[in-house]
Amino acid sequence: MIENPNEVVTKALVRTLTVPGLDKPAALITLDNGFDHKKPNSFGPAGLQSLDAAISSALSAEPAFIAITGKPYIFCVGADITGMPLITDRDQAVSLGQLGHSVFARLRDSDIPTFAFINGAALGGGLEVALHCHYRTVSGGAAALGLPEVAIGLVPGWGGSQLLPNLIGIAGAAQVILQNPLTQKVLRPKQAAELGLADVLLEPADFLERSLEWAAGVVKGEIQVTRPEVDKDMWDGVLFFAKQQLDEKLHGAVPSANKAIELLALAKDASFADGTAAETEALADLIMGDESRASLYAFDLVQRRAKRPVGAPDKGLARTVTKVGIVGAGLMASQLALLFARRLQVPVVLTDLDQTRVDKGVGYVRKEIEKLAGKGRLDAGTAAKLTGLVSGSVDKSVFADADFVIEAVFENLDLKKQVWAELEKIVAPEAVLATNTSSLSVSAMAADLEHPERLVGFHFFNPVAVLPLLEIVRGERTDDATLATAFAIGKELRKSCVLVKDAPAFVVNRLLTRFTSEVFAAIDAGTPLETVNTALDPLGLPMRPIQLLHLVGPAVGLHVGETLHQAFPDRYGDSPNLHRIVEAGLPLIVDDEINPEVVKLIEAGAEPLTGDQVREKALDALAGEIRIMLDEGVVAEAQDIDLCMILGAGWPFHLGGVTPYLDRSGTAERVTGKRFLPRGVASLRG
Repeated sequence: MIENPNEVVTKALVRTLTVPGLDKPAALITLDNGFDHKKPNSFGPAGLQSLDAAISSALSAEPAFIAITGKPYIFCVGADITGMPLITDRDQAVSLGQLGHSVFARLRDSDIPTFAFINGAALGGGLEVALHCHYRTVSGGAAALGLPEVAIGLVPGWGGSQLLPNLIGIAGAAQVILQNPLTQKVLRPKQAAELGLADVLLEPADFLERSLEWAAGVVKGEIQVTRPEVDKDMWDGVLFFAKQQLDEKLHGAVPSANKAIELLALAKDASFADGTAAETEALADLIMGDESRASLYAFDLVQRRAKRPVGAPDKGLARTVTKVGIVGAGLMASQLALLFARRLQVPVVLTDLDQTRVDKGVGYVRKEIEKLAGKGRLDAGTAAKLTGLVSGSVDKSVFADADFVIEAVFENLDLKKQVWAELEKIVAPEAVLATNTSSLSVSAMAADLEHPERLVGFHFFNPVAVLPLLEIVRGERTDDATLATAFAIGKELRKSCVLVKDAPAFVVNRLLTRFTSEVFAAIDAGTPLETVNTALDPLGLPMRPIQLLHLVGPAVGLHVGETLHQAFPDRYGDSPNLHRIVEAGLPLIVDDEINPEVVKLIEAGAEPLTGDQVREKALDALAGEIRIMLDEGVVAEAQDIDLCMILGAGWPFHLGGVTPYLDRSGTAERVTGKRFLPRGVASLRG
């Protein structure tokens, strides 16, 4: 068995409790790693051994029942993934799978009734240990439940793929094991109970007491737990449909998803022993594959690096923000207003050129608040408070007492400079000014200001409420207090902030535009649109190139492209075909297919490329651009580029980010002469 010297051991602590109405005491096993909820319980080798010893102790007491629960707010969030990089051979991976199975099976095979009291977050192996118990209660306060392994290049490896479908049916299991991880979703307690994953949903205030009472009722026979019989007639059809959807979305590029489908298929008729043996083999294969290493690298970026932004000034320098001003009342500005009001809960005021636009913007925010209240995501009091915080005006003097003002006007440098020149005469001397520009120079925008040190780039991604990335751009004269305030606000907005140098289009848009520039160069050369659109399928990207440009908007893509073409004409093309599409006002996609009118409009060259050539050119371009960006110091390290592309462009976890993939494929060394990351990072084989 592999040992992890860095394992934070989750100890299984046993105590006996007297439960009214029972002749014998109950044995309660509490999982607790000794830290608060910010460092959740997890199972490493030592933690599994502690649970094994606790089960032995509980069984020896011959209690009325055995129950397992967690520390406050946390049940258990699964395997200790910090130990995964230490696994260097397949036998170690097999041993890890077998250890989890052998320990958890003792709860399933016990003659004494076993219960899981799911008091908090239960993910991966944490949910699997609960599935091995005979009965389950869940607290309404449990933050998240699920089996997210597929998203990090693995599969449920301790019984989940076999137990869950035979508990709740194949449709629900496919949702929990495949759909939810690939769309970054988890179950809420009510959903878990409705699916049948938990037998009863209880209030969090007295959850343990109620769980003990409920368990006693089950043991005494006063409570009958009935579960619907699983329909196996639809099993194959559900998995056929799931496989079809995966192939359409991921094009076979995610091994963990394919393995999960195989295991779910096996769960229909295989014995539990055979199914779990197959789980262990699948888990070992995946642990030893590059995709899981890459996924764990990406997971670490999102969970750790994103929470400790490199280069952020001392947070003690941040200024207090008691009112936010937003210049503009269009869709982006309205989305920003809703976000600032919800997260900061301070007055937010929008301005625009006329009252009609202002009313439309404020109206949008208030309707969205109503929708959130209608879905139960806001209580009536909070909804009323937020509605009262958002207002609008055509008079910019309303910004006089604002501490933070952000503009979301059209991407034109002269217009933005005009906005700031006007506002600087109105706002307080220490008010922070932020631009949501996606490509323009923050330094140029600040050049004529009396206080250029207080202007900072604050680049959100659309849709604002969904995408977690916030590129914080330091201009040449942006001071530490302004930057610290920007980072503090970004954190309050629950965004993942990355410090970016003031360079054309910053990180995500610069790389996506470099990518689409190669795509349109191939189209201009005469490559059929369908060939170009499917050329990147082997990577399993979340969207094909034409779909991505359709989502961004051809006009927006053209504008950013022109900005970068002016800055770097040798690397960024200016496609005549993209100009034609924008001038014609044609959508690129109609009914999920490439618009045939766009195909007719294209003026094709005489040197078409193959799909392989398109893919190679696009990846070569990304490698070259990333090397230039790192040499220019656009971000601190390659890891920040990976973080930006994962959070801002949906670059898949199974690739680990852009730079690990370019390293593994040999593209980085072939194009730039060296790797982006040290060998062994995000890849077993380097």
